[in-house]
Amino acid sequence: MTFAKFFQQFSFEQPGAPFMYLLALIFLFVIVITVERGYYVMLRSNINAPKFMNEIRRLVHAGDFKKALALCRSAKTKALPSVFGRALEAAAEKEIVDFRTVQNAVDESTLEIIPKLSSRTNYLAMLANISVLIGLMGTIFGLIISFEAAGTDAAALGRGVSTAMYTTFGGLVCAIPSIIFYSIINTKTNAIIDDIDEYSVKLIHLLTESK
Repeated sequence: MTFAKFFQQFSFEQPGAPFMYLLALIFLFVIVITVERGYYVMLRSNINAPKFMNEIRRLVHAGDFKKALALCRSAKTKALPSVFGRALEAAAEKEIVDFRTVQNAVDESTLEIIPKLSSRTNYLAMLANISVLIGLMGTIFGLIISFEAAGTDAAALGRGVSTAMYTTFGGLVCAIPSIIFYSIINTKTNAIIDDIDEYSVKLIHLLTESK
């Protein structure tokens, strides 16, 4: 099989063309979602959590809550600094910081951030499954053509087998990258959420002990 023959399946003279165009549309969605989610999760939300925590700890121990808060705000859309910023704002407003006040601030911010991190990523897994099913549908369609032409039309028999094979291949071409991208983005999303859980607890203890 050559790629030239694969792309010939998009010709409307080929019986499998509708399936190929559906798969091409799905692959386009996969690319768009991957780029958008990859950018948001990997670049906009990700931060070196241990390094950031060490810097916040140093500033809090020094009693410089304003600089700690400014550091969080400078990180803009990063997930962990957003949570820390909300907790530091709550702590800065009180002379004595109680556990519940900081915990509520952390919980509120976390509940806002997690849906933004997870949004649309599951579409990649769904599109992978749909790609396989469309490829399977094309396979069955091609086999129907082949069975109808068996013993009567050799050319139609060949087109049916070709349709079955190429649509299956097209479905896998869409599904495999989609699953890989989903796994990478979902793993990173879970890592960021784990960092939020871990370092938020450390921040709460740090703030309640510092005042």
